[in-house]
Amino acid sequence: MAAPAAMKRAARTRLVMLAAVATLVALATWQWRHDAARAPGTLLALNPTSVTRVALTLGTAVPRQWTQRDGHWYTNNGQRADDRYVNGLVATAAAPVLEWRALADFAPAKIGLAPAQSVLTLDGHVLRFGAMSATGPQCYVQVGNRVALVSLRYQPRPPAPKHVELH
Repeated sequence: MAAPAAMKRAARTRLVMLAAVATLVALATWQWRHDAARAPGTLLALNPTSVTRVALTLGTAVPRQWTQRDGHWYTNNGQRADDRYVNGLVATAAAPVLEWRALADFAPAKIGLAPAQSVLTLDGHVLRFGAMSATGPQCYVQVGNRVALVSLRYQPRPPAPKHVELH
C-alpha cells in the first residue's frame, strides 16, 4: 500500500513543478513583450541597406555628398569613395536609441544642437548631432522634433587620412 501513496506523491510533486515552470515561462514571455514594447528603437525607421544618398556636414566645413551606384559609393563629382567610411555613416540609421525626449525639453545650445556639431542626411532624413552627454559616452541627436541619446560611436567623424607611402 505504501507504493501507490508514494506514486501519488511523486505525481503531485511533478505536477507542482510543471506548473511552476509554466508560470515562470509565462512571466518571462510577458516581461520580454513588455520590454520590447517599451524599447526606444533606432534613430530612423530606415533600412541602412536601402540608403542611396548621403550628405555630411562636420562643423562649419563644406558639406560632403555621396551617391550609391552598383553597390559602391561615389562623391558628387563622380569619384569612388571609401565604401567602408560611407557605409559606417549609413549604419547610423540603425543606431540603437537609449532614450527619446522631446526637443522642447532641452535648450538646444546647451546640448550642442544650436548649431549642431555635425549634420548627417540619409535619403533626406536629417540627423543633427550635438554634444556628448554628461552621463556617459553618449551624444544627443535631433531627429525632427525629438532628441535621442545614442552611443558616442555613432557620432560622425571625418574620414581617416589616406595612407601615403614615403620613399
